[in-house]
Amino acid sequence: MTDSTHDPARPAWAFAPAAAADRCTAFIRDALAAAGKERLVVGLSGGIDSAVAAGLAVRALGADRIQGLLLPYATSSEASRTDALAVAGALDLAAETVEITPMADAFLAAMPDADPVRCGNVMARCRMVVLYDRSAADDALVLGTGNRTEALLGYTTLHGDAACALNPLGHLYKTEVRLLARWLDLPEAVSTKAPSADLWEGQTDEDDLGVTYTEADEILHALVDDGLAPNQVSARGHDPALVARLAGRTAAMAFKRVAPPVAVFPGRRDPDAALSAGAAAAGEGFH
Repeated sequence: MTDSTHDPARPAWAFAPAAAADRCTAFIRDALAAAGKERLVVGLSGGIDSAVAAGLAVRALGADRIQGLLLPYATSSEASRTDALAVAGALDLAAETVEITPMADAFLAAMPDADPVRCGNVMARCRMVVLYDRSAADDALVLGTGNRTEALLGYTTLHGDAACALNPLGHLYKTEVRLLARWLDLPEAVSTKAPSADLWEGQTDEDDLGVTYTEADEILHALVDDGLAPNQVSARGHDPALVARLAGRTAAMAFKRVAPPVAVFPGRRDPDAALSAGAAAAGEGFH
């Protein structure tokens, strides 16, 4: 592992990679134990998030308990496949390829006017169909790969890439995921390439969002974790219009970060709250 404790690229607010890795691996082991499972399934996109999630899972459990799946569509770049296989090779991880083109096209054929966003959502949900089917076949859990930046900005597909049984990266910003990729010694091509959902040629996350992840993370951390007002964040040197836009988007996308609201009836207890309270009392909760 590369020691980046004093890495000048790490902002003062970012968790040190070694500490983040320790916490994530403990979380993975605890979550599996709580579910009574021993295996994980993870989609390998060739991007940094899935690579880091897989790397942490291998560190937590060993490669023999994890199944990687490449889930390309017809327009997916060959570079993504090459990078995903490089990650699998670096981690000594079993990886299979399942083409989603037939299932996605069967659905999209009925929607010839679907825009790229709708098409991308269909592809993301087709991928999750495959992952969950494989998890059922292997008696495994689906490993999440989404980071905090994406979740705050809603740059994710409900019941698509946002779906999972556990997510070790959900509280880590993209900046921290990048630091972890270096610390885990993942392939450099994966760690340094422009993040992309690979929906069409030349598409990148930062173009879609209209801001670099580096600046977005600085702004979001100040807004959310430091609890600063937008004008206070702007005073740190960020464009007021950009700060306002990211703050507004974070608020508007809150529905993607919570379970669907359920009508509550008197006398009906929340079974999960009761179970969690009992487990905590018995000293069996996550830590």
